[in-house]
Amino acid sequence: MGVMSADAPQWFLSAFVRTCHGAGATADEDRIRSVGEELIDRWSAADRHFHNLRHLAEVLHRVDELAQETHEPDLVRLAAWYHGAVFDATRKVAAATQGGEQTMVSADLARTQLTELGVPAASVERTARLVDSIDRHKPLPDDVDSAVLNDADLAMLASEPQRYKQYMADVRAEYSHIPLADYLDARIRVLQKLLQRQSLYRSPMGAAWEEPARQNLDGELHRLLKERRLLAEKTERSAS
Repeated sequence: MGVMSADAPQWFLSAFVRTCHGAGATADEDRIRSVGEELIDRWSAADRHFHNLRHLAEVLHRVDELAQETHEPDLVRLAAWYHGAVFDATRKVAAATQGGEQTMVSADLARTQLTELGVPAASVERTARLVDSIDRHKPLPDDVDSAVLNDADLAMLASEPQRYKQYMADVRAEYSHIPLADYLDARIRVLQKLLQRQSLYRSPMGAAWEEPARQNLDGELHRLLKERRLLAEKTERSAS
């Protein structure tokens, strides 16, 4: 059994139990709570500055906002619980996974744990596929549940300015072990790829977040490009 973080609001565990029951879990409540505690422990790890319980809460909240568009809302919620359950911010993994969320490993964890909880096999596999769809944030084609999950995960990009500023600081803190120049190069590439997309959000209700998200991304990109230029100039002066 996990040792649930003291910082975790009590509603987390009851929400996980309720969602598992909604997905058809047959295990007793103590077993479900034990798995929920383990997941909360994972999301509470000390090296998680952005991909933490606050992010999980925000994603779950956004899924609830968009739930009327989903076909299987409880499975989307379970996928939200698992989408970043396995996380590694080390440089090698972060570069390979476009950030550190190990979606394939997280999906396998979902398969194992949800099967143990007695969730029907088809629902387990459906949840795992939804988790996998978070990889590079490309929803499964013609799949509104996948679109909702991806939109909920990217909803942070449309935050009001102060919250977005904190998001930028949290992301940098999560990868503080990566040298600044390398971090700036990687983050700039991420921002450019996002801005090149025809649309960031795929669900009808999520489309309302498009404009504020692009404003935030564009503002961050301009700031980071300037910071990268100044850093290069400083390096050149030091070398001369």
